[in-house]
Amino acid sequence: MDVNQLQKRFVDYTTTLVQEGFLDDQFNQLQQLQDESNPDFVFEVVSVFFEDTDRLLNELGKTLDQQNVDFKKVDAHVHQLKGSSSSIGAQRVRNVCIAFRNCCEEQNIEGSLRCLQQLKHEYSLVKNKLEYLFRLEQQILAAGGSIPTWNE
Repeated sequence: MDVNQLQKRFVDYTTTLVQEGFLDDQFNQLQQLQDESNPDFVFEVVSVFFEDTDRLLNELGKTLDQQNVDFKKVDAHVHQLKGSSSSIGAQRVRNVCIAFRNCCEEQNIEGSLRCLQQLKHEYSLVKNKLEYLFRLEQQILAAGGSIPTWNE
């Protein structure tokens, strides 16, 4: 596959992720901050998001597994996850966090457990999709091309 085909695939795939609600314009804004002086900026920011999210999901599971659930602690973790998902444009993850925080406010354990499962599912989807996008970027760069910009 030549570099033009890879670039087209990159733009089409990114556009699809936005249309399907996985990403929003914040991701586009992140990409615009990336340049020759910091070519791995988006990858680095998203990698930190992955590390934080893995840790927070683990903490949420442990906290919700307690006999007496500390909903303030759960809400603090979900609030942090909502902020980090917003900062990279992971819209569907952020939307689950909003519903999750409502369950915390109501101290609804069943709803919180459902939200945790939904959060794990949405996170897994967006992580796989972003990892594919980064592999495409690497293929474009290896072929001597530049990463194309896209708009919604």
